[in-house]
Amino acid sequence: MAGLRARPWHVALAAAVVGLVAGPRAPVAVLAAAAVVPLLGSDLGRRLALAAALFAGATVGQARMHAIDATHLGPRIGHAVSSRVVLLETPRRRPFGARVATVRLDGERVLLKAGRGVDWPTERIGSILGVRGGLEPLPAFEQSLRARGVHAQLRADRLTGTGIERGGLAGIVDELRARAQAALREGIPPQQAALLRGMALGDDAALPDRTRDEFRASGLSHLVAASGQNVMLLAALVFAICAATGVGLHARLALVLAMIAVYVPLAGAGPSIQRAGVMGAAAVVAALASRPAARWHALLLAAAATLVLNPHAVQDVGWQLSFAAVIAILLMAARAREGLDRRGLPAGLAEATSLTAAATLGTAPLIAAHFGQASLVSLPANVAVAPAVAPVMWLGMTSAAVGQISPVLATPFTALAGFPAAYVMSVAHVAAALPGAQATVPVAAVAAACVLAMAAVMSRRARPIVAVVVLAAAAIAVALPRGEAGAAAATAGLRITFLDIGQGDATLIQRQGAAILFDTGPPDGPIVARLRHAGVRRLDVLAITHAQDDHDGGAAAVLRSMPVGIVLDGRDGVRDGAGARMAVEARARRVRLVVARAGQTLTAGGVAIRVLWPDATPSVPGADPNQRAIVAEAQADGIRALLTADAESDVLARLEVGAIEVLKVSHHGSADPGLPALLSRLHPRLAAIEVARHNRFGHPAPSTVQALAGAGATVVRTDRDGSVRVESAGGTLRIQTHA
Repeated sequence: MAGLRARPWHVALAAAVVGLVAGPRAPVAVLAAAAVVPLLGSDLGRRLALAAALFAGATVGQARMHAIDATHLGPRIGHAVSSRVVLLETPRRRPFGARVATVRLDGERVLLKAGRGVDWPTERIGSILGVRGGLEPLPAFEQSLRARGVHAQLRADRLTGTGIERGGLAGIVDELRARAQAALREGIPPQQAALLRGMALGDDAALPDRTRDEFRASGLSHLVAASGQNVMLLAALVFAICAATGVGLHARLALVLAMIAVYVPLAGAGPSIQRAGVMGAAAVVAALASRPAARWHALLLAAAATLVLNPHAVQDVGWQLSFAAVIAILLMAARAREGLDRRGLPAGLAEATSLTAAATLGTAPLIAAHFGQASLVSLPANVAVAPAVAPVMWLGMTSAAVGQISPVLATPFTALAGFPAAYVMSVAHVAAALPGAQATVPVAAVAAACVLAMAAVMSRRARPIVAVVVLAAAAIAVALPRGEAGAAAATAGLRITFLDIGQGDATLIQRQGAAILFDTGPPDGPIVARLRHAGVRRLDVLAITHAQDDHDGGAAAVLRSMPVGIVLDGRDGVRDGAGARMAVEARARRVRLVVARAGQTLTAGGVAIRVLWPDATPSVPGADPNQRAIVAEAQADGIRALLTADAESDVLARLEVGAIEVLKVSHHGSADPGLPALLSRLHPRLAAIEVARHNRFGHPAPSTVQALAGAGATVVRTDRDGSVRVESAGGTLRIQTHA
């Protein structure tokens, strides 16, 4: 209680932060808490102030979230668009040649997506582009963008440059950024330039996919995301230059404050850099006022400021990781450094190791929860690159600043930065290639290990240990994906999961550690993320039922992301781009492609896969691939599932199939006049329709849904229910939806 009285502003800010987070999500609970708090204890004035801060935070949070979520685009979804948009970020490449970027359309943020054949006239942020295309609902795997106020996807058929840039203060920042980026490209190889741009400006869009994957696997991806480290090193650089030129203390602090105000929007103004900017500014203001900077007060102020700007920020992975790292450093780093100093470690190495260890322990549970993996080489990799990080950023920032005058004058700084940047890249490459660089581990195990490690470091402080335990639990609760039941635990019995991957098919079968996947959904779909969330790290069989993008579009990405035993190839001689890419990836990884034919039987983990169609009759050139798609029956634990791909009743009626328990409904639930007669023979207990929300085809057809319901089947749909998991349990079907 004495601690609370001594720090009233800390308590008030903490209450406001709680209100900002909980108010939009649990308003009744906040109102109840605000009513109860004044009744607890004798200091009524402070209690009322605390309740008022909680209520004020909740009110502001609700108002801000309502403003961010409001959209006038709803009536335009599903219609053609011919308009001008403002490019808000550097376009990013997606698999198979597509590129995406956030743009502003009629005052609202939308995701602009252009396929391989659509040329981008410019990549400069702030450019005004002409767009012709169609406005669509935001895909399921892009729903996280709603936290940034993105409500729809604009699929471009054509992009044209207008030669116009936006004006005002944003236009000035755009011009500064463009000059900085130009300076950071001068005199060094493209890969090093891309890394320098990421480390200095927090823009990793130009990094090759392989390099980005290596940084992620080695635990170094935070280096290419603007964060507190950037702000700290910027402040140190400005202080050093001012000290060398004889600038007074107050002028130095004011200049640092101004540079932070410029740097935050220059680095993209994301949640993590916003947090860092507010904390840095708070420390500078405290110094200007000749008061010691209260680190916890600055952290709470940063949380409040970023949540006032956008209450959705708490769901942003970068925001969560940023705060978790800072909290862990504040709690642990000094103690760890003291221990390393006592053991005779050089001061610089002790500092780098303690900071890295604290940040690694603080963020590991979140990383495991979000990505299902933990980097086992993160600590040594971060310690190894520590001597090079500051030189890269200082030289990069200097180059960006000098580049405002002339890119040529900035060339020496950029060239010098290329050497430590190349070293950082080599460490990432070597660390990522080490056996077991990334491990798949349960979130609970990671959290428990991190809490125990923190407790060991801080064994003389009882209260902070409690704070660490609460922090870890809260981090996991916030980090677990919304709308899903958490990563699937391994199962000994049969499990069939109809994966929510948009408009396409992807059916996962698991038993006794084996995994079989039928189809992968569309290009750019979330198939790899869905597989990892289901606990899949290796596929025994990848079956591609036929050559259409909504079935084989993600096959190459799956082959790149994990080992595959064999590919059951149902392309039946049809050539398509996604299938060709799949074949190339399979050959590169020495994965055998087996042509599917009726009569084949494959077994994995006790699951028997019997291929029922197509037969050995040669396919007719130009025929509908749906008519020759693989139809298979999967059987284990007394459960029989019929996997139909896009083959409808005109094909299925010819096949020898008896009563089944589970039916994967053909062709996303399209209209099929012969379905009722087929159902009278199959008698499925469960019928699953794999289909996207608001798809342009009108799937599933009402007649199909009515026929399934009329046959007594329980109908599940990925557009409504999300990924659907079905397990055998003593002869019954246990169904779990993740909508």
